[in-house]
Amino acid sequence: MGSSTPKTEKIAEKYDPKNVEGKWYQYWLDNKFFSSKPDDREPYTIVIPPPNVTGVLHMGHILNNTIQDVLIRKARMEGKNACWVPGTDHASIATEAKVVRMLREKGIKKSEIGRDKFMEYAWEWKEKYGGIILKQLQTLGASCDWDREAFTMDEKRSEQVLDIFIKLYEDKKIYRGLRMVNWDPVGKTTVSNEEVIHKEEDSKLYYINYRIAEGGGYVTIATTRPETLLGDTAVCVNPEDERYKHLIGKKAIVPLVNREVPIIGDKYVDTSFGTGCLKVTPAHDMNDYDLGKKHNLEVIDIFNEDATLNEAAQIHIGKDRFEVRKDIIKDLKDAGCFIAEIPYKNKVGTSERTGAVIEPRLSKQWFVAMKELCEPALENVLNKNVEFHPASFENMYKSWIDGIQDWCISRQLWWGHRIPAYYLPGNDEEEERFVVAKNLDEAFEKAQAIDPNIKKEDLRQEEDVLDTWASSWLWPISVFDADELDYYYPTTTLVTGFDIIFFWVMRMIIAGYYVKDEKPFKHVYFTGMVRDKMRRKMSKSLGNSPDVFKLMERYGTDGLRYGILSSAAAGNDIMFDTPVPPDNASDAVREAFFEDSKNLDSNICETGQKFANKIFQSFRLINMWEVDDSLPNPNKVAMEWLEATFNQELAAIEKGLGEFRISEALTKLYSLFWHNGFCSWYLEMIKPEYDQAAGKSKPIDGETYRFTVDYFERLLNALHPFMPFITEEIWQLIKERGEKDTICLAAYPTPGTQNPELVAQAEVAFEVIQGIRDIRNKKGLKKHEPLKLMIKTDAPELFNKFEQIIQKLAAISEIEFVNDKVAGAASLVVKNHECFIPLEGKIDVEQERTKLEKELERHKRNLNASTNKLKNERFVNNAKPAVVESERKKLADAEAAIKVLEESLSSL
Repeated sequence: MGSSTPKTEKIAEKYDPKNVEGKWYQYWLDNKFFSSKPDDREPYTIVIPPPNVTGVLHMGHILNNTIQDVLIRKARMEGKNACWVPGTDHASIATEAKVVRMLREKGIKKSEIGRDKFMEYAWEWKEKYGGIILKQLQTLGASCDWDREAFTMDEKRSEQVLDIFIKLYEDKKIYRGLRMVNWDPVGKTTVSNEEVIHKEEDSKLYYINYRIAEGGGYVTIATTRPETLLGDTAVCVNPEDERYKHLIGKKAIVPLVNREVPIIGDKYVDTSFGTGCLKVTPAHDMNDYDLGKKHNLEVIDIFNEDATLNEAAQIHIGKDRFEVRKDIIKDLKDAGCFIAEIPYKNKVGTSERTGAVIEPRLSKQWFVAMKELCEPALENVLNKNVEFHPASFENMYKSWIDGIQDWCISRQLWWGHRIPAYYLPGNDEEEERFVVAKNLDEAFEKAQAIDPNIKKEDLRQEEDVLDTWASSWLWPISVFDADELDYYYPTTTLVTGFDIIFFWVMRMIIAGYYVKDEKPFKHVYFTGMVRDKMRRKMSKSLGNSPDVFKLMERYGTDGLRYGILSSAAAGNDIMFDTPVPPDNASDAVREAFFEDSKNLDSNICETGQKFANKIFQSFRLINMWEVDDSLPNPNKVAMEWLEATFNQELAAIEKGLGEFRISEALTKLYSLFWHNGFCSWYLEMIKPEYDQAAGKSKPIDGETYRFTVDYFERLLNALHPFMPFITEEIWQLIKERGEKDTICLAAYPTPGTQNPELVAQAEVAFEVIQGIRDIRNKKGLKKHEPLKLMIKTDAPELFNKFEQIIQKLAAISEIEFVNDKVAGAASLVVKNHECFIPLEGKIDVEQERTKLEKELERHKRNLNASTNKLKNERFVNNAKPAVVESERKKLADAEAAIKVLEESLSSL
């Protein structure tokens, strides 16, 4: 290794990630191994789904970004120009809420300091706290090109957002109009339909009498929102409803405010709901608004922006809507109009950001006309020009676009991209005069064409900002300079959660075809939701979301990466149940907690930790061997087998990664490295014998050693994208390296010639070895006590090929081929090969017979008990299916055990 490369002076006995991860990540950064510039190589590009500038690393980020890192590291090792662009999203609503809270704690009100001063505080907050999550991603090993870090509200991105707004407006795709919107009275802004979370609540259905103006009598309406009756402008019935059709054309009187309103007929009314008679409040219900437009009804808005009542309500002015609900019921009872209230399950819309109950509100807003824009975005997903993984998400995507409505892009906030519209003086509700321009100077020039006498200071810029998604939909385009866009765009793969398929994925595809007439990415890999073993979404409020930094501290970053990746199948929810101690636990309690959880099968991160240590211990073993080039190579078969197995498994791993089956590929690598490959079989096959006299291992021949190191390196290269730190550490130690050598840029291995016949033959040999080991355990024979193996087979050449390996790994002194069964021997059958281990003189036959007979009696009793239960019709018909099935399994197990025991007794 060169002088600037980190060194480990002495190889430790146990792998300690704390001594490894920081030094190698800094080494990667110092040498700019993740940097990308356009050249003649094939680009492989990923843009990070920009986390909110308010965000901190959680399990969802761990999953998403580890997958991206696997893909980008592998592409880099394949010689592609790998470019992973990091960045953050300004997150209008969330960030503004944070800044408002911070100011409130200082005794400052947003409304009192004005927009400019507020924005100073907001930028100050962003510089101090924003982007923490990107620094945290470095601890995860994220190999982003950090020189390309972008922010959706930085100067470059902001300019592009304004340019696209103006282009859309000039193309008549953006308009301003009065529409019913979802209003968040806490955030005091509109929110999109997708940002409304519908929750089922225990509500009430209130029955109220409305007096008929002519001829007396009443109609009874049922409502869950009695406070809105103050804005009623009609009562509606179904014209086919015999109970009420005679009332159509008459007038009803709204209680408490005594407003006469028409009784109208419309088939929209569900005759089976409530009384079949509907109060119509066009200003405060989406469906009522549509009815109001259809029947030319008056619109009375009774709410302020904070959902308190305004002057139009006439009574309870200034009170909160939910307080008024209680007061209205009392008023109605006093007026003799209240009939009853009954419990009712109701779905209530709430704001995703603030949790406030959404209030439908009539408001002038800015909209994007979506229908035509969506056409290429749908076509190019259905024709696989943009490929979804799993493909099943195409159906969700199509259903969203089929039901698309115009996109309300204005938000009543200050933090965000201010809408580039400038109003001329003299506007009223009926007619608005405005121009759309990039800045005040351009706006003034355009305004003069409308009114030559206008002054620049007369122009007033729109107060609202754009919806956050109206900037992030340009992300794959906006992160690249104009002179490199054609090289990196379209990007290669997007990794994201399926929950933002409408918010972000669809809109990026729309923007891609609108701005560049090209897709923004070739592949979209949808991750699932990270859940606990009870299938609950992980969240701080439930207390089931682990502290990712404590997990990395305990299990190492590679251990955590292994844990989350091996749990994750594309598009499926991830059941991640690695135990973590409570946040407030003391060091002693935390240590005891981890100690107690060592035996949990679900502790998948500990599996990753043990895997990293196994790799380290394998290196230590190889590193201790003394090499003697004068020795002949006795390990030709073992080497051929490793090469064949490696090529076969690597081909399957490549196929899995190509199909985005990342967890499956990692599991295969784990098996190839450990249980069914390099460590468990190959190293055991070639390991030099121990020289008791010298007190150390005998030397290994040079050919075997170099082959072993070469394949160890290739395994490290294959594993590197998944577990980058342990692989870099061992890669640097296993051979001499140059000053700026790194596994990050080493060649990713490619499958060579496969030899399935040899692999299949080896599986037979391994099964025989394992069977002999099992016989030793069952018979209480010593591990290294020499045994004779007698084989009845039609393929002696197979066992001749693996004779040396079987003798070494199963402690077999001699192999003999026979034509008949061998009496008095323990036996096992592998495929169509019968193997016998003579036990004469090895065990006490009478003692073994007595032991087997007792065991046989026990299983026969179990067999009889299960048989009698299953013959009992009452048991079979009345017991739970799982209990009956369990009993059937016990019966089958007993039968199998009896067969084996009887064969063993016969052999004695």
